[in-house]
Amino acid sequence: MPDPLVLAIESSCDETAAAVCEGRRVRSSVVATQVEIHRPFGGIVPELASRAHLASVTTVVSRALADGGVALADLDALAVTDGPGLVGALLVGVMAARGLATATGLPLYGIHHMEGHLFSVSLADDRADGGPFVPHVALLVSGGHTELVDVSGLGAYRILGATRDDAAGEAFDKVAKLLGLGYPGGPVIDRLAAEGDPAAVAFPRAMIDDGLDFSFSGLKTAVAVHVDRHGPPRTRKALADLCASFQAAVVDVLVAKALRALATTGRGRLHVAGGVAANGGLRTALAAAARRHGFPLACAERRYCGDNAAMIAAAAAARVAAGVPPSLHVTPNEGLDSPSRAVVP
Repeated sequence: MPDPLVLAIESSCDETAAAVCEGRRVRSSVVATQVEIHRPFGGIVPELASRAHLASVTTVVSRALADGGVALADLDALAVTDGPGLVGALLVGVMAARGLATATGLPLYGIHHMEGHLFSVSLADDRADGGPFVPHVALLVSGGHTELVDVSGLGAYRILGATRDDAAGEAFDKVAKLLGLGYPGGPVIDRLAAEGDPAAVAFPRAMIDDGLDFSFSGLKTAVAVHVDRHGPPRTRKALADLCASFQAAVVDVLVAKALRALATTGRGRLHVAGGVAANGGLRTALAAAARRHGFPLACAERRYCGDNAAMIAAAAAARVAAGVPPSLHVTPNEGLDSPSRAVVP
């Protein structure tokens, strides 16, 4: 049986995206970014995000179909991110997908945004093949989520630990704003950290020896206190050292918790996805840990770390192939392990 051909829409936050996937193989992936819209505000303005999605969604979908060399009549199913996310932003994508489903009669699959990130590691295209979707521990790190997930199979997800306050990506953006580095701040901090000394400032590693949950709010406060006491960095070296020290504090915790999750579950593989998975310091530290402890590590390709629709299409294609009936429910705050998302054998 050929792999299902799926068109997906993603609009959960500040990227309007559409993609066509044939199973895990990406036929097209189009992302319209809103960075310049939100940059003057130092963060995402929900109402502006919703308006930008509304202005972009039709063009993005048309381009994804054209780039993928397919027509609506060629598709087996449609998919859309239906949570979690900004409710107004989600609704733009959901209503566009519902309109397409009504016009074509195609089944429509609502996909949890974080399930999409789980599948981002397995995406294949003309440049790479992430491999099949097999049991593993997943470290999901993004602007809104930091989670460790035990993945037994499609729709079988158990949350092992999550952040109790700020997500890792949120901490990066807030520290970057504090240091006047602009928005989004994560990539800027990563570049500067590569020049600096990670031992220059002794920032705390919150909860590093305690369970599988995370906390990054205190680290953000520690950076603010350091700047208040010593003043803003006056040289590029001082700024690089501060960024390197902050990033090392985040990375050390993420790596330690991921290793603990592997030991706790007995899983033999670690997958890493989400926007922060593009961070060079994190990827280097995880690769070193994988070599040291002898486990397979799979990180999402950088082009698929951020929000995109290819991961949503691949997750939906897996559900189509497994014979899972379509469902859709807009749930801005529902967890990845919600029973309503489970795949019943």
